[in-house]
Amino acid sequence: MTDGLKRTWAELVQPLLRRPRRLQVAALCYRDNTQGKEVLLITSRGTGRWIVPKGWPIDGLNAIEAALQEAWEEAGVKAFAHTAEPVGSFEYEKWIDAGYETPVEAHVFKVKVDELEDSYPEVGERKRQWFSPAEAANLVNEPGLRDILRQI
Repeated sequence: MTDGLKRTWAELVQPLLRRPRRLQVAALCYRDNTQGKEVLLITSRGTGRWIVPKGWPIDGLNAIEAALQEAWEEAGVKAFAHTAEPVGSFEYEKWIDAGYETPVEAHVFKVKVDELEDSYPEVGERKRQWFSPAEAANLVNEPGLRDILRQI
C-alpha cells in the first residue's frame, strides 16, 4: 500500500467507519438472603446468553429511572429509584436489527429488588434466574460486566 493510500485510509476512511459509543442504562438487580447477595440475570432475546436488564435512555426519565423501567419490562423487577446506585459501566458491541453492530457503553445501577412479579411485558421472551455474584460473573460474556459482578 502506498503512503498516500495509507494516509487516506487512516485519516478519512477509518474515522468514518468508527462509530461513537452509544449510551445504555443497565440494572444490576440484587437481593440479600442468608447466604449473602444474589443477582438476577436474564437471557437475551436473540442469543439466549445471560445478561442484566438494560436498554436505551428513555425520554422524560433520568438514567436510574430508565434502568428501573428496563428491569421491570425485561425481568418483572419492582424497585424504587431511591434503592438504585451507580456501580460502574461496561462496553460491548450490540447487534442492531438493521444488520450491523454498534459500540455501546452501559452505565450500571445497583438495584435492590423490592418485588419480583410473575407477569411483566417480556415474560414470554426471556428467562430469569438468581445467581451468586461469582456464578453470574462466570455466565456473562462482557469482561467489564464480569468485573462489576465480582465486586458486588
